[in-house]
Order: sequence, then structure tokens, then C-alpha cells
Amino acid sequence: MAWSIAEVARMSKVTSRTLRHYDEIGLLPPAWIGSNGHRYYEEADLLRLQQILLMRELGLGLREIQAVLDDQLDQVAVLRQHHQRLLAERDRLETLARTVGRTIAELEEGRDNGKMTKINKPENLFEGFQAPSEAEAEVRERWPQAWEQSRQAVDAMTSEDTERWQREVTAQMIRMAEFMVAGTPVSDPAVQAEVDANYQQICRFWTPTAAAYKGVGQTYVDDPQMRANFDKIAEGLAVYQRDAMTVYADARLS
Repeated sequence: MAWSIAEVARMSKVTSRTLRHYDEIGLLPPAWIGSNGHRYYEEADLLRLQQILLMRELGLGLREIQAVLDDQLDQVAVLRQHHQRLLAERDRLETLARTVGRTIAELEEGRDNGKMTKINKPENLFEGFQAPSEAEAEVRERWPQAWEQSRQAVDAMTSEDTERWQREVTAQMIRMAEFMVAGTPVSDPAVQAEVDANYQQICRFWTPTAAAYKGVGQTYVDDPQMRANFDKIAEGLAVYQRDAMTVYADARLS
């Protein structure tokens, strides 16, 4: 069974113009083009479009999405990863909503009674808020001045700045994954050029010494959340990134 571009646009709420753009850049070519010039899509194309939209929701750019899809053969594994992240975020938001609801009820009760609100379980005020990762906590403890500089820089970023930065980081991780899969040594000049780009990204927030930069690389491996972020792109990427950063620090920062 096949669907026309107009039917796919209606079902997915993606404009026909966007679908044509996806075809032009090779991200989502149609199954075939009819004699009338219209594009037609089959079930596999709809599944690919769903993955594209999911990754767009997660903040990836089109180039990064195409790299992920072209390298990922197991569609079920991709969808399962997306599903797990979405369920985890849903649960966190539901908990956060309950926390805010409880706080509203307690504040209203105190106001109605004309008394200062008494919080029965103070820990309930903070349910649903995400705790800092081990990597974040380590940076804060070992390099407090760098942490404060980084925090101030992040606070000054607009939503557009944040989205652009996230896409740059993701693109850099994907390029490093491509080097790793190709078996390129971490000391290769092309790999080190990517590491230099990573270092320059970090310098937008703080300027790490050789030891500090190595420490950041080590947290990519040691911190479960950070390691998972890397290894979702390619298994073993966190270790490869750390090793490449160590070479860079020894050669350029020592």
C-alpha cells in the first residue's frame, strides 16, 4: 500500500513543502514518483518519517538525523530507545505536576485558614526535579570557579543559542562516531581537529587546563548518564572520545 504526499502530509501534520525538502536532501525519498509527478510513500517510508520527527523533537538537526538513520540498521532498537526516553520524561513530568499540585493545595489551605503554611513533608517539594549528574557534581566540586563561569554563560544563552549549541555538540559526537567505526586512531589529525572543536566549545563556558580537560573526558566514561549519551550514538564512543581528549591535552595543553 502507498500513500500520496498529500495523504502523508495530512496524517503526519508535516507540510508537503517540508516532505519535498526531505526528498531533495536525501533524508526521506519517496518510494516512487507517479506519472503525474506526485510522490508516493510506502510503510517503510512512514516509519522513517516517524523516526525523523521523534529525533527532531529531541533537538537533532537534519544532518545529524540522516547520519543516525543511515548508520542504524535496527529500526526496532531505535524506536525502543526513543520510547524509553519519552516514558522516562513523561514519568518525571507527571511527578513534577503532582509536586506543584500538592504545593498549590497546601498554600491555599494555609491562606484559607489565615495561618502560615505548614509543610508536612518538605522532601515532597522537590519530587520530580532532576538531580545533577555525577559529572556535573564533580566539576562543581573540583573546579568551583569554572563551574560558576559555566553557569553564568549558560544562564546568558537564549533558547536559540541553546538549540544551536546542542546541535553542534550532537554533530560533533556523530562525526567522532564515524571516525571510531572506521577504525581511525585517536591521534589521527582529522580526529584531533574534531577534539579541538570540542575544546573550543567548552572554552565558550570555561577554559580547562590539560588536567581538567582530561578530567572532563574521564567523566564521559565514569558518569553513567554521560556515557549513555555517547553510547546511544555508537557503543564505545565515550571511551574513544576520552582517549582522543587525552591525546589532545598532552599535545596541545601541557
